[in-house]
Amino acid sequence: MTPVETDATEPAPEPPTAEPTVEPTARPRVEGEREREILEATLEVLEDVGYDRLTMDAVAARARASKATLYRRWNGKARLVVEALHATKTPSELPDTGSLRGDLAELFCGFTPGSGLMDRRQVALFASVLTAIARDADFAAAWREHVVPHKRALSREVWDRALERGEIRADADLELLEAALPGIVLHRVFVLGDEPTPELVARVIDQIVLPAATRGPGS
Repeated sequence: MTPVETDATEPAPEPPTAEPTVEPTARPRVEGEREREILEATLEVLEDVGYDRLTMDAVAARARASKATLYRRWNGKARLVVEALHATKTPSELPDTGSLRGDLAELFCGFTPGSGLMDRRQVALFASVLTAIARDADFAAAWREHVVPHKRALSREVWDRALERGEIRADADLELLEAALPGIVLHRVFVLGDEPTPELVARVIDQIVLPAATRGPGS
């Protein structure tokens, strides 16, 4: 029996329906009070365990945030720690006592109780990153780029004003002199176990810093 042919054709398939375009949801920025909370949590963990043992997980747990939240704002712990250290309190304006001695004493011992070298937390935080500065190239580079310049600028302004007032030698090496006071005090604190007291700062200013700045070598 011959099959019956038909002119009927199969209906053409309908084109597939395009999927609706969904715009990606922008991830919320970590800023404002939440950012400050995370940076404070970072400092707390840093003070507790030091840089080497600090992890993003530990900071997230302390800040009650997810690790993903941290990575939206910081690409790793080096950047997070450096920004937290940079955000620690600094004086809103420099002292202007009219003398280099007074300005140095105020800068390192004054402003608010516990500020400068008298701030035990600041000293402890610095101690917690010392090994990282020596051993972690990425952290050291970020530290020198984002933390050191601001602190040096404050100190340099005090020295520049003393130079303008004629208190120190015109040929004084400010690069060396501005680091002498904190360097000597922190050496005595970390190596010799001394307390960072106003009396210690005054001894360094009077017996080392001012003579070097005013009398010159060989005098």
